[in-house]
Amino acid sequence: MDDNTAWQKLAAEFLGTAFLVFVGVGSVPALLIVNEANGSTFSGSDLGIISLAFASIVIVTVYVFGYISGNHINPAVTLGLAATGKFPWRDVPSYLAAQVAGAVLGAFLIAGVLGSKASDVGLGVASYADTVPVAQAFLAEFVGTFLLVFAVFGVIYRKAAPGWAGLAIGMVVFAAIIPVAPTTGASINPARTTGPMLVQQLLGGDVSWSQWPVYVGAELLAGVLAALAFGIIAHTQVDRAALSGAPTTAEV
Repeated sequence: MDDNTAWQKLAAEFLGTAFLVFVGVGSVPALLIVNEANGSTFSGSDLGIISLAFASIVIVTVYVFGYISGNHINPAVTLGLAATGKFPWRDVPSYLAAQVAGAVLGAFLIAGVLGSKASDVGLGVASYADTVPVAQAFLAEFVGTFLLVFAVFGVIYRKAAPGWAGLAIGMVVFAAIIPVAPTTGASINPARTTGPMLVQQLLGGDVSWSQWPVYVGAELLAGVLAALAFGIIAHTQVDRAALSGAPTTAEV
């Protein structure tokens, strides 16, 4: 009787992803607009501010929406949970749809708040330069997403220290963006990848759709493999018995 309904969970995923995109992705065009007005160039401190914006909003959403929907706000996390039996496959399509829809709303809000200049400077769309090989871009997004999802599984594990999930996940987002962003912009989230691209296209901006499969393929694959890898490293006989439905040694 105390569980949230399906529509409440989807609303939480929708809003959580919208918040993530508006604040995190929105920090990119915001800084570019400010730098342009001041005659400044993008610097390492700007990358730190963007990383902090993402980390901050992730921390907030974990504590606001975590007890409602789990606060996946990332299809890679949802797919990893489903692949390891921690989330029902029947709910995956609706969660992914809510996350992408939320990302679209967040991107529209960026354009609405910052105006047409947001689209002019790219709307924070994740992309990589033509000089970056596809394999390098794939690896960058794979590594960043793997790190994120592995950390998520670590902090939600039954033996993890309680109460620290939000801060830990936010900090791993901050950390992962720093080395990955120079190569691909560090999307590490298929919804964050897709939403701004769709909105930028609708607003008449240039979008490199040929890069979309590289991002999404790397992110989803990393989500599943990170979830499986954590289980191999951390799960005990009790965990394996619970997943299989067999009694543990203590129960025999």
